[in-house]
Amino acid sequence: MLNWNEIDTVLLDMDGTLLDLHFDNHFWVEYLPRRYAEHHGQPVEWGKAEIYPLMAEKQGQLDWYCLDFWTRELGVPIVELKREIAHLIRLRTDAEHFLKTLQKNGRQVILITNAHRDSLSLKMERVELMTYFQRLISSHDFGYPKEAQAFWHALQDEVPFDPQRTLFIDDSLNILRSAREYGVAQLLAVRQPDSRGALRDTEEFDAVDDYSALTEALEPRRP
Repeated sequence: MLNWNEIDTVLLDMDGTLLDLHFDNHFWVEYLPRRYAEHHGQPVEWGKAEIYPLMAEKQGQLDWYCLDFWTRELGVPIVELKREIAHLIRLRTDAEHFLKTLQKNGRQVILITNAHRDSLSLKMERVELMTYFQRLISSHDFGYPKEAQAFWHALQDEVPFDPQRTLFIDDSLNILRSAREYGVAQLLAVRQPDSRGALRDTEEFDAVDDYSALTEALEPRRP
């Protein structure tokens, strides 16, 4: 159980944490390989065979999240393709009340995402998140993904926070481990990032099953 009286800063991931990861999973696993294959006059399985190994090679690196990289690498307009299925971008049903409660509570609340700025902008068009955060930070601003310790040092320089009095929620276990290495004291994973996916084993991390439980436990901040 979190002790909210020991938390001054809340760092929140976006995709899979506040937004349903179904949009991103569908785009990268199904939609992009199909449209890439169509672009080359090939069957969808050819597209998957071309793209999947490159994704595996780049996973965890800044290029994996960089829409400019994928546009150059594949020769297709990634942002425009994402826009074709933008209707799938949705806030988790239990997240908005949690965000509103945090906003009323007087804590520093920062969005930190590996999403490229163009992807962040597209999602902001579909889901209003800006009002809930003091800052929206993309790892591309720093040149390091959240998996890297350099990201956390750059974040500290940009938005000073006390790691021992910080809660960080993310759906990536590797990123949570990076935050733990930096010294962030309170860490929560997400049990079901994709509403159409299976519940996950979050290994050594406690997990968010439903934000309503966190919201109910959120006490007014003491002076």
